[in-house]
Amino acid sequence: MYLTQQIDNPYDVVVVGAGPSGSMAAWQAARKGARVILLEKDREVGTPVRCAEGVAQNALEELIEGPAPSHWIASVIENFRLIAPDGTPVSVNIDEVGYVLHRRLFDYDLALRATQAGAQLLTHAYVYGVLKENGQVVGVQVDLDGEKVEIYGKIVIAADGVESRVARWAGIDSTVKVKDMETCSQYTLAGLDIDPTTCDFYFSRDFAPGGYAWVFPKGDGTANVGLGIAGNYARHKSPEEYLEIFLNRYFPRASLIHKTVGGVPVDRTLKQITADGFMIVGDAAHQVNPISGGGIISGMIAGKIAGEVAANAIRNNNVSEKALRPYVKQWHSRVGKSHQRYYRLKEALMKFTDEQFNTIASEYLKLEENKRNLMNLFKIAFKSNPRFIIDVMKLFY
Repeated sequence: MYLTQQIDNPYDVVVVGAGPSGSMAAWQAARKGARVILLEKDREVGTPVRCAEGVAQNALEELIEGPAPSHWIASVIENFRLIAPDGTPVSVNIDEVGYVLHRRLFDYDLALRATQAGAQLLTHAYVYGVLKENGQVVGVQVDLDGEKVEIYGKIVIAADGVESRVARWAGIDSTVKVKDMETCSQYTLAGLDIDPTTCDFYFSRDFAPGGYAWVFPKGDGTANVGLGIAGNYARHKSPEEYLEIFLNRYFPRASLIHKTVGGVPVDRTLKQITADGFMIVGDAAHQVNPISGGGIISGMIAGKIAGEVAANAIRNNNVSEKALRPYVKQWHSRVGKSHQRYYRLKEALMKFTDEQFNTIASEYLKLEENKRNLMNLFKIAFKSNPRFIIDVMKLFY
């Protein structure tokens, strides 16, 4: 078989999953000299898309080391609004531009960058187990179009998403509490009369208990319109049922182009994201912003750090957990500590009633225009709780 003839064991680094975090890890490790193989279970990188596709311009372009190619960008976002349960819109001043991406094209190109740096990419490569020696992961078992093969690596990086099994097979507890798993449903809709430069976030226990609904424009009157609800509410209604309630209220005449469903771990980072010869990145490591549910940029940051640390470990001929620990330290320094604070704020926000959200919106609109920013919105929301105000201040200073 052609594909198995191309496998040249052992590799320095085996990356499981070619989403943004996995491709970033493969790209960084390969460009620093490691022999890398990147495995993707689907037939095509970038599909299916289970994401609202929003990112911050500055963060993205820092990570890709230059301007974002125009074909990645569905729309440029200059504003965002929060819509209170009573329909009151609250505009929040933001200091930077955002993008809504074409994720399929973005993911494809990011994986391509990894191959251009020297990584080998295999698609339709379904990982169904790990290989161990003396308790340490040393490779993976892969189904390549029906043929079973073993791929060995000095370091295995699990980037296989929220449903990650590789971490569990490696002996790491990656389970998520029900309340910390957002169950999501999203439709791509057409025929919408919306501002193409504004992302909207809607709050109400009627249609998004323990979460929110979103409208992310994609140009030409189209948008990703979806919602996420805390997992403990999903036993009462499915996300699709809640989304139908939302759409009937706000977009009853829209045309449906595409549906998708999925889960997002709005949790703290896994307690353990490294072991001897093993690392976990992205959604698999619960490296998602617990309030927004956004994981593209944070996953890329984790992938970049992991790829660099892996390459250094290979160069030093030491892949022990201790040698890989700089990944943990750099992640928590760069993003993880902020995510811990966001998690505490999320836990408090989940208890707010619709009446409280309406009051927050009303008080926020009393602020002068130049003071309507995210920090002051959080300060209003948590003004009665000094402990949370400290978290808010640490997030913004």
